[in-house]
Amino acid sequence: MVPHLVTALTGPINELEQRILDSMPAIERWFRLEWMEHTPPFYTSVDVRNAGFKLAPVDTNLFPGGFNNLTEEMLPLAVQAAMAAIEKICPEAKNLLLIPEKHTRNTFYLTNVQRLMQIFTQAGLNVRLGTLDETIAAPTEIALPDGSSLKLEPLVRTRGRLGLKDFDPCTILLNNDLSAGIPKVLENLHEQYLLPPLHAGWAVRRKTNHFQAYEEVAKKFAKLLGMDPWLINPMFARCGEVNFSDGTGADCLMSNAEALLGKIRRKYKEYGINEKPFIIVKADAGTYGMGIMTVRDPKELAELSLAHTVGNAVENAYRRSDLFERRRALMQDWAAWCAVVQPDTEEASAVGDEPELEVADAGEHDGARSAP
Repeated sequence: MVPHLVTALTGPINELEQRILDSMPAIERWFRLEWMEHTPPFYTSVDVRNAGFKLAPVDTNLFPGGFNNLTEEMLPLAVQAAMAAIEKICPEAKNLLLIPEKHTRNTFYLTNVQRLMQIFTQAGLNVRLGTLDETIAAPTEIALPDGSSLKLEPLVRTRGRLGLKDFDPCTILLNNDLSAGIPKVLENLHEQYLLPPLHAGWAVRRKTNHFQAYEEVAKKFAKLLGMDPWLINPMFARCGEVNFSDGTGADCLMSNAEALLGKIRRKYKEYGINEKPFIIVKADAGTYGMGIMTVRDPKELAELSLAHTVGNAVENAYRRSDLFERRRALMQDWAAWCAVVQPDTEEASAVGDEPELEVADAGEHDGARSAP
Protein backbone atom coordinates (compact mmCIF):
# COMPACT_ATOMS: atom_id res chain seq x y z
CA MET A 1 0.00 0.00 0.00
CA VAL A 2 1.64 3.25 -1.15
CA PRO A 3 0.23 6.58 0.12
CA HIS A 4 -0.39 9.08 -2.66
CA LEU A 5 -1.49 12.68 -2.95
CA VAL A 6 -5.20 12.94 -3.68
CA THR A 7 -5.53 16.18 -5.60
CA ALA A 8 -7.47 17.60 -8.53
CA LEU A 9 -4.57 19.83 -9.51
CA THR A 10 -2.82 19.44 -12.83
CA GLY A 11 0.08 21.74 -12.05
CA PRO A 12 3.32 21.51 -10.08
CA ILE A 13 2.01 19.30 -7.26
CA ASN A 14 1.03 16.56 -9.71
CA GLU A 15 4.47 16.86 -11.27
CA LEU A 16 6.07 16.56 -7.83
CA GLU A 17 3.90 13.56 -7.00
CA GLN A 18 4.82 11.85 -10.26
CA ARG A 19 8.51 12.54 -9.69
CA ILE A 20 8.28 10.92 -6.26
CA LEU A 21 6.35 7.90 -7.51
CA ASP A 22 8.82 7.38 -10.38
CA SER A 23 11.71 7.49 -7.89
CA MET A 24 10.22 5.11 -5.31
CA PRO A 25 13.01 2.45 -5.49
CA ALA A 26 15.71 5.10 -4.99
CA ILE A 27 13.70 6.76 -2.23
CA GLU A 28 13.14 3.51 -0.33
CA ARG A 29 16.85 2.70 -0.55
CA TRP A 30 17.69 6.21 0.66
CA PHE A 31 15.40 5.82 3.67
CA ARG A 32 16.81 2.39 4.45
CA LEU A 33 20.37 3.74 4.50
CA GLU A 34 19.36 6.76 6.58
CA TRP A 35 17.65 4.58 9.20
CA MET A 36 20.88 2.61 9.53
CA GLU A 37 22.59 5.80 10.71
CA HIS A 38 19.75 7.45 12.62
CA THR A 39 17.14 6.20 15.06
CA PRO A 40 13.64 7.12 13.84
CA PRO A 41 11.02 8.39 16.32
CA PHE A 42 8.93 5.66 17.90
CA TYR A 43 5.80 7.29 16.50
CA THR A 44 5.08 10.65 14.97
CA SER A 45 2.69 12.68 12.81
CA VAL A 46 3.43 15.50 10.41
CA ASP A 47 1.38 18.57 9.50
CA VAL A 48 1.70 19.04 5.73
CA ARG A 49 0.63 22.18 3.88
CA ASN A 50 -0.30 22.11 0.20
CA ALA A 51 0.17 25.51 -1.45
CA GLY A 52 -0.73 24.24 -4.90
CA PHE A 53 2.84 24.77 -6.06
CA LYS A 54 4.80 23.31 -3.15
CA LEU A 55 4.15 20.69 -0.49
CA ALA A 56 5.99 21.06 2.78
CA PRO A 57 5.77 19.96 6.43
CA VAL A 58 5.18 22.82 8.86
CA ASP A 59 5.20 20.86 12.10
CA THR A 60 6.17 17.43 13.39
CA ASN A 61 4.45 16.01 16.45
CA LEU A 62 6.44 13.48 18.45
CA PHE A 63 3.39 12.80 20.65
CA PRO A 64 0.73 12.35 17.92
CA GLY A 65 -2.90 12.68 18.90
CA GLY A 66 -4.65 11.72 15.67
CA PHE A 67 -4.64 7.93 15.58
CA ASN A 68 -8.44 8.09 15.62
CA ASN A 69 -8.10 9.31 12.00
CA LEU A 70 -6.52 6.06 10.82
CA THR A 71 -8.73 4.16 8.42
CA GLU A 72 -9.52 0.51 8.99
CA GLU A 73 -7.40 -0.34 5.94
CA MET A 74 -4.36 1.26 7.59
CA LEU A 75 -4.85 -0.46 10.96
CA PRO A 76 -2.99 -3.71 10.05
CA LEU A 77 -0.02 -1.66 8.88
CA ALA A 78 -0.05 0.29 12.15
CA VAL A 79 -0.11 -2.95 14.15
CA GLN A 80 2.76 -4.36 12.09
CA ALA A 81 4.78 -1.17 12.60
CA ALA A 82 4.08 -1.25 16.36
CA MET A 83 5.27 -4.86 16.60
CA ALA A 84 8.48 -4.06 14.72
CA ALA A 85 9.18 -1.00 16.89
CA ILE A 86 8.56 -2.83 20.16
CA GLU A 87 10.74 -5.78 19.11
CA LYS A 88 13.69 -3.45 18.51
CA ILE A 89 13.33 -1.76 21.89
CA CYS A 90 12.18 -4.50 24.24
CA PRO A 91 11.76 -7.91 22.52
CA GLU A 92 10.48 -9.53 25.71
CA ALA A 93 7.89 -6.77 26.30
CA LYS A 94 4.64 -7.95 27.84
CA ASN A 95 3.14 -4.90 29.55
CA LEU A 96 2.86 -1.39 28.12
CA LEU A 97 1.92 1.66 30.19
CA LEU A 98 0.34 4.43 28.12
CA ILE A 99 0.29 7.92 29.64
CA PRO A 100 -2.12 10.28 27.81
CA GLU A 101 -2.71 14.02 28.04
CA LYS A 102 -4.57 15.39 31.02
CA HIS A 103 -7.45 16.85 28.94
CA THR A 104 -9.39 13.64 29.29
CA ARG A 105 -12.81 15.10 28.40
CA ASN A 106 -11.95 15.71 24.76
CA THR A 107 -13.78 12.83 23.08
CA PHE A 108 -11.76 13.07 19.87
CA TYR A 109 -8.50 12.77 21.77
CA LEU A 110 -9.86 9.93 23.91
CA THR A 111 -10.81 8.06 20.73
CA ASN A 112 -7.19 8.52 19.67
CA VAL A 113 -6.07 6.92 22.95
CA GLN A 114 -8.55 4.08 22.41
CA ARG A 115 -7.11 3.44 18.94
CA LEU A 116 -3.56 3.45 20.32
CA MET A 117 -4.56 0.84 22.91
CA GLN A 118 -6.17 -1.23 20.16
CA ILE A 119 -3.00 -1.11 18.04
CA PHE A 120 -0.68 -2.22 20.83
CA THR A 121 -3.11 -4.82 22.13
CA GLN A 122 -3.23 -6.38 18.67
CA ALA A 123 0.57 -6.21 18.69
CA GLY A 124 0.52 -8.64 21.63
CA LEU A 125 0.85 -6.33 24.64
CA ASN A 126 -1.13 -5.83 27.80
CA VAL A 127 -1.97 -2.12 27.72
CA ARG A 128 -3.20 0.02 30.60
CA LEU A 129 -3.59 3.77 31.05
CA GLY A 130 -1.83 5.78 33.73
CA THR A 131 -2.54 9.45 34.30
CA LEU A 132 -0.42 12.38 35.39
CA ASP A 133 -3.58 14.01 36.78
CA GLU A 134 -3.01 14.00 40.53
CA THR A 135 -6.72 14.56 41.18
CA ILE A 136 -7.39 11.01 40.00
CA ALA A 137 -6.61 8.87 43.05
CA ALA A 138 -8.49 5.73 42.05
CA PRO A 139 -9.30 3.90 38.80
CA THR A 140 -11.71 6.12 36.86
CA GLU A 141 -13.89 5.17 33.90
CA ILE A 142 -14.19 7.72 31.08
CA ALA A 143 -17.13 7.22 28.72
CA LEU A 144 -16.56 7.33 24.95
CA PRO A 145 -19.04 8.33 22.23
CA ASP A 146 -19.40 4.74 20.96
CA GLY A 147 -20.63 3.53 24.36
CA SER A 148 -17.34 2.00 25.43
CA SER A 149 -15.03 3.47 28.06
CA LEU A 150 -11.41 3.93 29.05
CA LYS A 151 -10.03 3.31 32.52
CA LEU A 152 -7.53 5.84 33.84
CA GLU A 153 -5.45 4.76 36.82
CA PRO A 154 -3.14 6.68 39.18
CA LEU A 155 0.57 6.15 38.66
CA VAL A 156 2.63 4.26 41.22
CA ARG A 157 6.34 5.12 41.54
CA THR A 158 8.67 2.63 43.25
CA ARG A 159 12.33 3.64 43.22
CA GLY A 160 13.51 3.50 39.60
CA ARG A 161 10.29 2.12 38.12
CA LEU A 162 6.88 3.48 37.24
CA GLY A 163 3.69 1.50 36.90
CA LEU A 164 0.19 0.98 38.24
CA LYS A 165 -1.16 -1.08 41.08
CA ASP A 166 -0.33 -4.74 40.24
CA PHE A 167 1.04 -3.70 36.85
CA ASP A 168 4.77 -3.49 36.13
CA PRO A 169 5.46 -2.43 32.50
CA CYS A 170 8.62 -2.97 30.49
CA THR A 171 7.89 0.10 28.36
CA ILE A 172 6.20 3.43 29.08
CA LEU A 173 4.69 5.24 26.11
CA LEU A 174 4.04 8.96 26.52
CA ASN A 175 1.16 10.50 24.59
CA ASN A 176 1.59 13.66 26.64
CA ASP A 177 3.78 16.35 25.03
CA LEU A 178 5.01 17.71 28.39
CA SER A 179 4.09 21.31 27.52
CA ALA A 180 3.63 22.00 31.23
CA GLY A 181 7.12 20.73 32.04
CA ILE A 182 8.62 17.39 33.04
CA PRO A 183 6.85 15.83 36.04
CA LYS A 184 9.17 14.46 38.71
CA VAL A 185 7.40 11.10 38.55
CA LEU A 186 8.89 10.61 35.06
CA GLU A 187 12.46 11.48 35.99
CA ASN A 188 15.26 8.93 36.53
CA LEU A 189 13.41 5.90 35.18
CA HIS A 190 16.60 3.96 34.46
CA GLU A 191 15.06 0.48 34.61
CA GLN A 192 12.38 0.97 31.96
CA TYR A 193 12.10 2.22 28.39
CA LEU A 194 10.45 5.67 28.24
CA LEU A 195 9.19 6.59 24.77
CA PRO A 196 9.61 9.21 23.44
CA PRO A 197 12.47 10.40 25.69
CA LEU A 198 11.85 13.35 27.98
CA HIS A 199 13.96 15.72 25.87
CA ALA A 200 11.46 15.27 23.02
CA GLY A 201 8.80 17.15 25.01
CA TRP A 202 8.02 20.84 24.58
CA ALA A 203 9.67 21.61 27.90
CA VAL A 204 12.98 21.19 26.02
CA ARG A 205 12.28 20.94 22.29
CA ARG A 206 12.27 23.92 19.89
CA LYS A 207 10.64 24.09 16.46
CA THR A 208 13.51 25.97 14.85
CA ASN A 209 15.89 23.17 15.79
CA HIS A 210 13.55 20.82 13.97
CA PHE A 211 13.36 23.09 10.92
CA GLN A 212 17.16 23.32 10.79
CA ALA A 213 17.48 19.55 10.88
CA TYR A 214 14.70 19.07 8.33
CA GLU A 215 16.30 21.64 6.01
CA GLU A 216 19.40 19.45 5.75
CA VAL A 217 17.28 16.35 5.12
CA ALA A 218 15.26 18.19 2.45
CA LYS A 219 18.45 19.23 0.66
CA LYS A 220 19.70 15.63 0.53
CA PHE A 221 16.32 14.33 -0.60
CA ALA A 222 15.93 17.03 -3.27
CA LYS A 223 19.41 16.28 -4.61
CA LEU A 224 18.44 12.62 -4.89
CA LEU A 225 15.39 13.56 -7.00
CA GLY A 226 17.07 16.40 -8.89
CA MET A 227 14.66 19.08 -7.70
CA ASP A 228 14.58 22.41 -5.86
CA PRO A 229 14.44 21.74 -2.08
CA TRP A 230 12.17 24.79 -1.68
CA LEU A 231 9.34 22.69 -3.15
CA ILE A 232 9.35 20.49 -0.03
CA ASN A 233 10.88 22.81 2.56
CA PRO A 234 9.41 25.89 4.31
CA MET A 235 11.72 28.88 4.72
CA PHE A 236 12.07 30.01 8.32
CA ALA A 237 13.86 32.43 10.64
CA ARG A 238 14.23 32.63 14.41
CA CYS A 239 13.78 35.87 16.33
CA GLY A 240 14.89 34.83 19.77
CA GLU A 241 13.05 36.16 22.80
CA VAL A 242 9.98 38.28 22.09
CA ASN A 243 7.99 39.94 24.86
CA PHE A 244 4.80 41.59 23.65
CA SER A 245 4.32 43.36 26.99
CA ASP A 246 7.39 45.57 26.81
CA GLY A 247 8.21 45.34 23.11
CA THR A 248 11.36 43.27 23.49
CA GLY A 249 12.25 41.66 20.18
CA ALA A 250 9.58 43.51 18.16
CA ASP A 251 12.16 45.07 15.81
CA CYS A 252 13.76 41.68 15.25
CA LEU A 253 10.38 40.17 14.47
CA MET A 254 9.56 42.85 11.89
CA SER A 255 12.97 42.71 10.20
CA ASN A 256 12.90 38.92 10.00
CA ALA A 257 9.39 39.03 8.57
CA GLU A 258 10.44 41.55 5.93
CA ALA A 259 13.54 39.55 4.96
CA LEU A 260 11.64 36.27 4.75
CA LEU A 261 8.82 37.75 2.69
CA GLY A 262 11.46 39.13 0.31
CA LYS A 263 12.97 35.67 -0.16
CA ILE A 264 9.54 34.19 -0.82
CA ARG A 265 8.70 36.88 -3.38
CA ARG A 266 11.89 36.05 -5.28
CA LYS A 267 10.92 32.38 -5.31
CA TYR A 268 7.42 33.24 -6.50
CA LYS A 269 8.93 35.31 -9.32
CA GLU A 270 11.26 32.44 -10.23
CA TYR A 271 8.33 30.03 -10.55
CA GLY A 272 5.85 32.51 -12.03
CA ILE A 273 3.52 32.31 -9.03
CA ASN A 274 0.93 35.10 -9.03
CA GLU A 275 0.01 34.98 -5.36
CA LYS A 276 0.71 37.31 -2.46
CA PRO A 277 3.12 35.50 -0.13
CA PHE A 278 2.60 35.24 3.59
CA ILE A 279 4.46 33.96 6.60
CA ILE A 280 3.33 32.33 9.82
CA VAL A 281 4.54 33.75 13.13
CA LYS A 282 4.36 31.36 16.06
CA ALA A 283 6.00 30.48 19.34
CA ASP A 284 9.15 28.38 19.04
CA ALA A 285 7.93 26.06 21.78
CA GLY A 286 4.48 24.63 22.31
CA THR A 287 1.87 22.69 20.42
CA TYR A 288 -1.67 22.78 19.01
CA GLY A 289 -1.05 25.99 17.06
CA MET A 290 -0.23 28.13 20.09
CA GLY A 291 0.53 31.77 19.29
CA ILE A 292 -0.03 31.53 15.53
CA MET A 293 -0.69 34.54 13.31
CA THR A 294 -0.51 35.12 9.55
CA VAL A 295 1.43 38.10 8.18
CA ARG A 296 1.44 39.33 4.57
CA ASP A 297 3.09 42.67 5.26
CA PRO A 298 5.57 43.55 8.06
CA LYS A 299 3.48 46.67 8.75
CA GLU A 300 0.77 44.38 10.11
CA LEU A 301 3.05 43.53 13.03
CA ALA A 302 3.11 47.22 14.00
CA GLU A 303 -0.71 47.27 13.98
CA LEU A 304 -1.04 44.67 16.69
CA SER A 305 -2.88 45.89 19.75
CA LEU A 306 0.09 45.42 22.04
CA ALA A 307 0.30 46.63 25.60
CA HIS A 308 3.70 48.29 25.18
CA THR A 309 4.37 51.71 23.73
CA VAL A 310 5.90 51.73 20.27
CA GLY A 311 9.03 53.85 20.22
CA ASN A 312 9.11 54.54 16.49
CA ALA A 313 7.10 57.35 14.87
CA VAL A 314 6.79 55.45 11.61
CA GLU A 315 5.31 52.45 13.40
CA ASN A 316 2.93 54.72 15.28
CA ALA A 317 1.68 56.07 11.97
CA TYR A 318 0.58 52.59 10.97
CA ARG A 319 -1.18 51.78 14.23
CA ARG A 320 -4.52 53.36 13.23
CA SER A 321 -6.54 50.37 12.06
CA ASP A 322 -9.05 48.49 14.17
CA LEU A 323 -8.08 45.37 12.14
CA PHE A 324 -11.78 44.52 11.81
CA GLU A 325 -11.41 42.54 8.58
CA ARG A 326 -8.39 40.65 9.92
CA ARG A 327 -10.31 39.86 13.11
CA ARG A 328 -13.27 38.67 11.03
CA ALA A 329 -10.97 36.35 9.03
CA LEU A 330 -9.34 35.15 12.24
CA MET A 331 -12.69 34.22 13.79
CA GLN A 332 -13.78 32.48 10.59
CA ASP A 333 -10.54 30.47 10.57
CA TRP A 334 -11.01 29.69 14.26
CA ALA A 335 -14.57 28.49 13.68
CA ALA A 336 -13.43 26.26 10.81
CA TRP A 337 -10.56 24.93 12.91
CA CYS A 338 -12.87 24.07 15.80
CA ALA A 339 -15.20 22.26 13.41
CA VAL A 340 -12.60 20.37 11.39
CA VAL A 341 -9.43 19.90 13.44
CA GLN A 342 -11.01 19.46 16.84
CA PRO A 343 -9.35 16.04 17.40
CA ASP A 344 -6.13 17.88 18.17
CA THR A 345 -7.55 20.46 20.59
CA GLU A 346 -6.79 20.63 24.26
CA GLU A 347 -7.73 22.84 27.15
CA ALA A 348 -5.78 26.07 26.92
CA SER A 349 -3.06 26.45 29.51
CA ALA A 350 -2.06 29.76 31.04
CA VAL A 351 0.69 31.21 28.90
CA GLY A 352 2.66 34.34 29.70
CA ASP A 353 5.07 35.89 27.24
CA GLU A 354 5.86 33.91 24.12
CA PRO A 355 9.66 33.56 23.98
CA GLU A 356 11.67 32.49 20.99
CA LEU A 357 9.23 33.17 18.16
CA GLU A 358 9.78 31.77 14.70
CA VAL A 359 8.55 32.92 11.32
CA ALA A 360 8.08 30.50 8.45
CA ASP A 361 6.51 30.43 5.01
CA ALA A 362 3.88 27.80 4.42
CA GLY A 363 2.67 28.64 0.92
CA GLU A 364 -0.53 30.39 -0.03
CA HIS A 365 -3.15 27.73 0.67
CA ASP A 366 -3.24 25.57 3.78
CA GLY A 367 -3.81 21.88 3.18
CA ALA A 368 -5.27 19.28 5.47
CA ARG A 369 -3.45 18.01 8.53
CA SER A 370 -1.96 14.62 7.85
CA ALA A 371 -2.80 11.47 9.76
CA PRO A 372 -0.02 9.82 11.78
